Amino acid sequence: MPEGDTVWRAARRLHTALAGRVVTRSDLRVPRFATADLTGRAVLDVTPRGKHLLTRFEDGLTLHSHLRMDGSWRVFATGERWRGGPAHQIRAILGNTEHTAVGYRLPVLELIRTAEEQSVVGHLGPDLLGPDWDPAEAVRRLTTDPGRSLGEALLDQRNLAGIGNVYKSELAFLAAVTPWLPVGELAPGVPERLVATAHRLLEANKDRADRRTTTTRHPTHNLYVYGREHRPCLRCGAPVRRAELVDRVTYWCPGCQQGPSRAADSRGGPSAESGPAN
Repeated sequence: MPEGDTVWRAARRLHTALAGRVVTRSDLRVPRFATADLTGRAVLDVTPRGKHLLTRFEDGLTLHSHLRMDGSWRVFATGERWRGGPAHQIRAILGNTEHTAVGYRLPVLELIRTAEEQSVVGHLGPDLLGPDWDPAEAVRRLTTDPGRSLGEALLDQRNLAGIGNVYKSELAFLAAVTPWLPVGELAPGVPERLVATAHRLLEANKDRADRRTTTTRHPTHNLYVYGREHRPCLRCGAPVRRAELVDRVTYWCPGCQQGPSRAADSRGGPSAESGPAN
């Protein structure tokens, strides 16, 4: 699933291509909005909110989309061949005289009144890349349920918006605790450092596609644990482990991270990542 930095870059590409221009081609390929026509309206802006994208039009309309696991928005110059998947996977087309934005495999696509945007993003916590970022409120929300596992709390977008599976694993590693440690067992000051680190990492990565959480410049050492199963930890050398958690995976280092863990490659059972992830 794209994380907050990926969605931020997608919003910037869409904003650059669409904002301030009148839509000359509009096609929403979802049954509920198949007859909606946005042609003739100017795009005001494209704004990310956590993992959500809000494309705002004049006359008070907003196109709300969410990429989830496989969705993407691609921007093409007029006359350029579209690349992003077969035509039957296209869910939205927004074009002007210079560019065409094509949404592929979008699981969430709906046209709403701009005044009603809170109905789709109002549940989100402080946005790590938003202008209203509030670290104190993020810490408060993250620690509201002391018995909840850290991994689950980090993924819950109601606590802080923008963290996905990669950052969840990396943040737990940087805090030297496993993702299954209850939030209430974090040492004093750790929640504040976690939130500050999350903000710093997303800010550092929002302008580049090669996400990096490490300080080394080694080309294959961008991340400490995510995707590094069986390979040596970059800090202590212990083999990085992985646990299957329903439909996602969690990576951690048994040498560097303290706290409870799941058997490597275990399947089934309750997930430490259940709960709202949007």
